Amino acid sequence: MYGFNINELILWLPAVIIALTFHEYAHGKVADWLGDPTPRYQGRLTLNPVAHLDPIGFLLLLVTHFGWAKPVQVNPLNFKGDRSKGMMLVASAGPIMNLLVAFTATLIRSLAIPEGVVPNFYITEILNGIIFINIYLALFNLIPVPPLDGSRILAGLFPSSELIYQLERYGAIVLILLIFTGIVGLVLSPIASWLYNFFTVITRFVAGPFV
Repeated sequence: MYGFNINELILWLPAVIIALTFHEYAHGKVADWLGDPTPRYQGRLTLNPVAHLDPIGFLLLLVTHFGWAKPVQVNPLNFKGDRSKGMMLVASAGPIMNLLVAFTATLIRSLAIPEGVVPNFYITEILNGIIFINIYLALFNLIPVPPLDGSRILAGLFPSSELIYQLERYGAIVLILLIFTGIVGLVLSPIASWLYNFFTVITRFVAGPFV
């Protein structure tokens, strides 16, 4: 979404809902696999968007392009095995799920709209929205700054690092500065474009025999 207008909103709304829902569901599911029943007790092991969307964060995401979903609460004390590694797996699950959703949407697009065929505008825009939003959400959450998933992945890789604890204290401020100075977009945009093109090439190759 590059500006607020009703047509764009209607086309991209499914993408935002799908991206946030699958992201949070993945966190909860992996925590459940590791032995923590907290997400299950709180009703987060579902693909029903109502369980995952934060009204204010969702509205802000649509209007300002910056928002949030309802975080999945996890208790690492319930994990089987190493708790730091468990949190790293839970944190990784969200971005990985978003990339899987983006790849699946790209494959559907390649199967439904073969090269050389004039595409249906609405189908193309909805699928493109799902692809772009999921790629950007995955990359954004991999930034190693609290409270994003990347910081928990970093903590799992370097559990004794003092840097992690310093970031915990100032993470929110650092993240806001990165967003509003445009650094996040400057870094993520070329990576997102590369992934978009990579998924397109791979899925066209896979879809080739079927279209």
